[in-house]
Amino acid sequence: MGEKGEIMNEIRGNVWNFGAHIDTDMIIAARYLNSSEPEHLAKYIMEDKDPDFVNKMSKGDIIVAGENFGCGSSREHAPIALKAAGIAAIVAPSFARIFYRNAFNMGLPIFELPESLEIKEGENISINLDEGTITNNTKNITYKFKAIPEFMQELIAAGGLINFAKEEIRKDKDV
Repeated sequence: MGEKGEIMNEIRGNVWNFGAHIDTDMIIAARYLNSSEPEHLAKYIMEDKDPDFVNKMSKGDIIVAGENFGCGSSREHAPIALKAAGIAAIVAPSFARIFYRNAFNMGLPIFELPESLEIKEGENISINLDEGTITNNTKNITYKFKAIPEFMQELIAAGGLINFAKEEIRKDKDV
């Protein structure tokens, strides 16, 4: 992400594919929830789906998944862990409602794209927030993602809801 308070206009990274209905227990297993420290949680993302995932991925990589990503329990640990591990964004046709809100609250960019499964693992994509597009740089194909409400963009730019609220309080004190 860009500097705090600045909406980054492009996210670029390599793709990791995961299927449909990836639940929060798959993202971060309940056995690791004895801590809410982001660095601790980051070590175990997607472990039950791919035990070596955190060793193979790189900061700035992007998860592209099937529908209903983040279903299951409402824990905010899932987007916290993904963000702390360095996942730059998640692209899927749809997200579970509570995960969708938790992701924005934690400052993790997510994008709804019906054609997400056309993007294959190992390909490189760019997400342009200004244009509302996702470009598969490997295949030179561009898609239009579902628009993100302005307030949700502000949450991402601030790094999440808590940082957003702190900035608002600071602004009020400066007035």
